[in-house]
Amino acid sequence: MKSSNESVKIDGIDKEILRFLMEDARKPVLEIARNIGISGAAIHQRLRKLEASGLISGSKFIINPKVLGYTTMAYIGIYLDKAMSNPLAVRELSKIPEVLECHYTTGNWSILIKVLCRDNEHLMQVLNKQIQHIEGISRTETFISLDQQIDRQITI
Repeated sequence: MKSSNESVKIDGIDKEILRFLMEDARKPVLEIARNIGISGAAIHQRLRKLEASGLISGSKFIINPKVLGYTTMAYIGIYLDKAMSNPLAVRELSKIPEVLECHYTTGNWSILIKVLCRDNEHLMQVLNKQIQHIEGISRTETFISLDQQIDRQITI
């Protein structure tokens, strides 16, 4: 594994390790080692190098929001009155727990956010009482996701 400027070069063993962990981050290192045919210590060493390179940025548990009653996913394009409003708007958006992602974009909107709400009424309250009250936001355009068709990471 060699680092060249911004990209990291990984070999076949690194790729196998990553594929196992991307499938299940809790898979035991010794099980991965047995499947690949190298020692557990070698797996640990390679994982430390992959983490140090920045390729692995962490692991996490994934919560099923529907079990908690959150069923409405929406994407909201945000128009700002001027580009200088972006840092303030992002700071205020980060205070809204329903906002899961925030992207500075090209095109018609200045910002695109992903929000998760319990239902359409909850979404309307978040929009009307929180998002649209943020200084610098001139208007919004909302798209409700009916169903997520693809959910994956980049192929290794």
